[in-house]
Amino acid sequence: MTSSGTSIRGIGLVTTRSAYSIRETVSRLEHAARAAGAYVFSRIDHGGNAKLEGMALRPTELLIFGKPSVSTRLIQGQQTTGLDLPLKVLVWRDAEGKVWATHNDIAYIALRHGVAEQAEAIGSMHDWFDAVMRTIAR
Repeated sequence: MTSSGTSIRGIGLVTTRSAYSIRETVSRLEHAARAAGAYVFSRIDHGGNAKLEGMALRPTELLIFGKPSVSTRLIQGQQTTGLDLPLKVLVWRDAEGKVWATHNDIAYIALRHGVAEQAEAIGSMHDWFDAVMRTIAR
């Protein structure tokens, strides 16, 4: 990670610097997802779970949410797409105390599962998901 960048792309991953704490970032994403008409399926506190086992882990939470009205079209095109859908955002704090949100690149998911020709569904997914992610960006 570079401290000067606010969005970093890896192979199939997009990492965005959040302007908020872990708790506020996850809450903002959850609220924005619901406002966009998405279902929030789960919120997993990896850091809290590690603590229950007596292990140390910087704050790390996973939010799982999606819009079946959009993602089902991709899963219909190739059922293995269901491995990567619904969408997930991992919110985490680095060693310097900065908060980041990492998710799978939607275009990469489509390419990985061979449904890249479904431009309308992919575009629709980008539209609402990118709007959700903008709610936390620095």
